[in-house]
Amino acid sequence: MRFLTAGESHGQKLVGIIEGIPAGISISKDEIDKALRKRQQGPGRGGRMAIEKDEIMLVSGVRGGLSTGAPIALEILNKDWENWEKYMTWRENADLESRKVIMPRPGHADLSGSLKYRTEVRNILERASARETAMRVAIGSIARQILSFLGVTIKGHVLAVGGVHAQRRDDHDFWQQVEQSEWSVGDPLAEKEMYKLVDLAKKQGESLGGLLEVQVHHVPAGLGSHVQWDRKLDGKLAQAVLSVQAMKGVSFGLGFEAGERMGSKVHDPIRYTAGQGYSRVSNNAGGIEGGMSNGEPIILQAVMKPIPTLYQPLDTVHLETKEVVKASVERSDVCAVPAALVVLEHVVAWVIAVAVLEKFPADNAVDLQAAWQSYGDYLTLNQ
Repeated sequence: MRFLTAGESHGQKLVGIIEGIPAGISISKDEIDKALRKRQQGPGRGGRMAIEKDEIMLVSGVRGGLSTGAPIALEILNKDWENWEKYMTWRENADLESRKVIMPRPGHADLSGSLKYRTEVRNILERASARETAMRVAIGSIARQILSFLGVTIKGHVLAVGGVHAQRRDDHDFWQQVEQSEWSVGDPLAEKEMYKLVDLAKKQGESLGGLLEVQVHHVPAGLGSHVQWDRKLDGKLAQAVLSVQAMKGVSFGLGFEAGERMGSKVHDPIRYTAGQGYSRVSNNAGGIEGGMSNGEPIILQAVMKPIPTLYQPLDTVHLETKEVVKASVERSDVCAVPAALVVLEHVVAWVIAVAVLEKFPADNAVDLQAAWQSYGDYLTLNQ
């Protein structure tokens, strides 16, 4: 499978094309729209989310609710386009000066992109914007529906916002609280402190980042490969996570804590159970060993930096006069950590779905399910 996206933050629409989806997979528009709505929610979001009501348009590749095997084309309209058409239009009479940015923001793609492409900052920030992730969530939702067809589930939660860390558990009540929480946390006390922190950040013209965790359950051993660097599953997941705007680090299982322990306190003992196959006593590896899934849940963490747009902006350099000035202020969020969690869940879904179809190449849902079941039988019954 592969995909491409296109579109600008204030352009007419976001578009995406996916190739390689097997025929006969049930594709729910409602599921995609549900994910898009969830991405728009959360405390700390900016005024843009009050304008946009993201909804997917399935242009091709789906008929009667089922994938046809042809490329799937997707569109999301930008409602804010009507306010930006004269600035963003492709026509020669576009207003290129009124919204020109000449004071690049520290921490953003503004300056590096304008130097690389020898163009004005507006052309960079429009594509570098996290608005682009709306289409990646839509595409990831289709991948997630393929995984759901095979029984694979994905869930996530927020570990921290700023300096507020949430307590974590792994039981039904915890995950139910995560589902109900605006912050996607399972710790009500931490949630209260997060509200206080985001209010403080708003008053101070600041922004906030945080820590997030995504889990993938019911994945068999053997996705990915050890034989080449670019086939390792953890490497692919890390690349996908770090491709999301504002992500600055990723780890698996114990993560960086593994560097502070003895080996016997890091590696997971192996056991065998008749009728169930091999498993691990613990899951410090986060479900991946040697670049391959090992049958345990895949667990990864990511760190999101604060959003670069500050309402009390930092110093920068005026691109024309070269004088020290304050950075430009584009309409932005104070905190988008819960929204970023939605994005991460869906970029992870894409990588796992690609790995599944690499191991079980199939042109249609029937063959895919048969190959998946046969391999599962091998792992549990015929070893």
